[in-house]
Amino acid sequence: MKFLNNKLFMWFASLGVLAGLVGLWQVAAQMQLISPVFFPAPTRSFESLWDQMGSADFWIAFRATLTRMALGFVVASLAGVALGAAIGLSPRLRAYIEPSLELIRPLPASAMVPVFVLLVGLNDRMIVTAIAFSSLWPVLLNTVHGFKTIEPRLVEVARILHLSRLELIWKIALPNAMPDIFAGLRLALTVSLILAVVAEMLAGTVGLGQNITLAARSFRSADLYAGIIVLGAVGYLSNVLMERAERHLLRWRTA
Repeated sequence: MKFLNNKLFMWFASLGVLAGLVGLWQVAAQMQLISPVFFPAPTRSFESLWDQMGSADFWIAFRATLTRMALGFVVASLAGVALGAAIGLSPRLRAYIEPSLELIRPLPASAMVPVFVLLVGLNDRMIVTAIAFSSLWPVLLNTVHGFKTIEPRLVEVARILHLSRLELIWKIALPNAMPDIFAGLRLALTVSLILAVVAEMLAGTVGLGQNITLAARSFRSADLYAGIIVLGAVGYLSNVLMERAERHLLRWRTA
């Protein structure tokens, strides 16, 4: 009961902080420290968001962005876990590949978008490819770390029990790596949203990124901030869903 009360208190406290930030935003806008053309009040932004939600164009753009984000994230997750497991379980493979990974990993994701435009074309495949490439690294590197840090005593136990290679991976290596994998997945989910918006801005394709760009170019600041609010909500809900999946799949850690 005490835990529930604490949890409820924290929820109301976090809601209060959010309300306070919106209140500060409203006060700053009313004081006109920055021109209302560039810094609208939250009331204007939420009114704009409400109006947009009544338009079919908004939902078409919303669905396009989420679809690209989800496809890129899924591709990056599957490839990152598979490659990370292979590299993490093989010291020789790590010695060969890790230097190259460290060379490619720091490449700015947005700088790679023009490269993908040349290679794939100006279409949805290009955006999904850019998202997958950028989201791959958190999953891959965290998976490598999770698989290469298996407790040696557990490996010895597996040998004593005559576990096969597949059983060692499934029963020992994978559970050991799961916390690291989920840490990478949560980061990759954020990166996938960022790249979906950036790629849409650069490519000019239908999506929330294009809506924000068009609003900025036409000085529709309320529409611009409304788009940012939507992106914040999408990022928050995505993270909440990932946290719940992690708690469910890793419930053995707290049991």
